[in-house]
Amino acid sequence: MTRQLSPLSVAEDSAAPILELQNRSPSGICRHSRVERQSRSGEEGTQTHTESGSQEAEGQTRCQSCTSTFLKLIWRFLIILSVSSSWVGTTQFVKITYETFDCPFFMTWFSTNWNIMVFPIYYSGHLATAQEKQSPIKKFRECSRIFGEDGLTLKIFLKRTAPFSILWTLTNYLYLLALKKLTATDVSALFCCNKAFVFLLSWIVLKDRFMGARIVAAIMAITGIVMMAYADGFQGDSIIGVAYAVGSASTSALYKVLFKMFLGSANFGEAAHFVSTLGFFNLIFISVTPIILYFTKVEYWSPFSAVPWGYLCGVAGLWLAFNILVNVGVVLTYPILISIGTVLSVPGNAAVDLLKHKMIFSVVRLGATIIICIGFLLMLLPEEWDEITLRFINSLKEKKSEDHADDITDSSVHTRSRSRANGTVSIPLA
Repeated sequence: MTRQLSPLSVAEDSAAPILELQNRSPSGICRHSRVERQSRSGEEGTQTHTESGSQEAEGQTRCQSCTSTFLKLIWRFLIILSVSSSWVGTTQFVKITYETFDCPFFMTWFSTNWNIMVFPIYYSGHLATAQEKQSPIKKFRECSRIFGEDGLTLKIFLKRTAPFSILWTLTNYLYLLALKKLTATDVSALFCCNKAFVFLLSWIVLKDRFMGARIVAAIMAITGIVMMAYADGFQGDSIIGVAYAVGSASTSALYKVLFKMFLGSANFGEAAHFVSTLGFFNLIFISVTPIILYFTKVEYWSPFSAVPWGYLCGVAGLWLAFNILVNVGVVLTYPILISIGTVLSVPGNAAVDLLKHKMIFSVVRLGATIIICIGFLLMLLPEEWDEITLRFINSLKEKKSEDHADDITDSSVHTRSRSRANGTVSIPLA
C-alpha cells in the first residue's frame, strides 16, 4: 500500500529532528541563543556608538567652523575700526596741534621721517611669525625686488623714489593746509574723492575697463566738491580749503596710478621696504626745506622749547599706524575693508566735531558730504558687478519658477486625491 502523507504528518516528520535535537541537548541550544543575542546586542551597541561618534564629530566640525567664521568677522571688524580710528585720530591731532604750532610743512616732514620704522617693524613681525627666519640683509635684498631685478641702486633710488616722495609730501602737506581752512569732517570727505580720481586716471592712462557705475561715482564726487565750495559762496577760506583738499586727493590718486604703472603690485614686505625708502629720501633730501622755511620765517617758531613735541609725536605715530594698517590690511584681508575704514572716518570726524567742537553743519555741507560718501561706496563695486547682479536676478527668477511649479504639482496631487475620495475620475483633455 502506498502511504499517503497528510499535511499534519509532514509537519510532524519535519519537526521530528528539531524535537530530537532539543531532547538531546537543550542546554546547548540555550547557550547558542544566548550567544546570538549577545552578538546582536554587541553589534547594535557598536552601531549606536559609531553613529553617536559621527554625530559628535559633525558637531565639533560645525562648532569649529562657526568659531572660525566668528573670529574672521571680529578680525575684519577690528581692521576697519583701527583704520578709521587712526585716520580720525591723525586728523583731530593736527587740528589740536594747530592751536599752538602753525607749521604744516614741518609737521609733514616730521611725520614722514617716521616711515623709516615701517621696514624694521615688518622684519620684527617676520622674526616672530616665520618658521624659516632670514637675516636682515637677505630680507632687505629680497624686498628690494620691487625696484627691479638689480634691486635698490643709487640710480634707482634717485629715479624712482624722488617723484613718489614729492607726491607723498605734497599729498600730506596739502591735506594739512586744508585742515587750517575747513573742518575735519569736510576735509576727510573731500579726500575720499581720490578714489574717483584714481578711476579716471586709470581709465585714461592705464586703459582700465570702463564702468558706468564708476563714472556716476566720479560725477557725484565732483558734484560734492562743487557743493562744498558753494557752501560759503565761492569766497573766503572755504574755497581755498576745498582747493587744498581736492589737490591732496589728486596727488594721492596720481601717486597710486604711477605706483601701479611703474612698480606694479607689491606684497607687504616690498611695500614696507618702499615706504621706509621714502622716509630715508625725505630725511636726506627734503630736510633742507623746513630749514629754509624757518630762516625765511614762513614757518617760524620761537622759542624752540615751545614746540609741542607730544602732539607732533602723536600725529606722526597715528599716521605711521595708519600706513602700517593699510599695508597689513591689504595683505591679510580684503582691500575693500580698508576703503570702508577710510570712508568711515567721515562720520567719525563728524561725531568728534559735533560733540567736542560743537560744530553746526549746514544743509549744503551735509548734502555734499553724503553725496561724496555715496560716490566713494559706488567705487567699491567690483568690475563684474553687472554680471553678478544679472546672475543673482536670474537665480531668483529660477527659484521663484521652481517654487511655482512645486505649488502647481502639490495642488494637482491634492485635487486628484479629493477626486478619488469622492469617487470621480478626472479625464485629461487631449
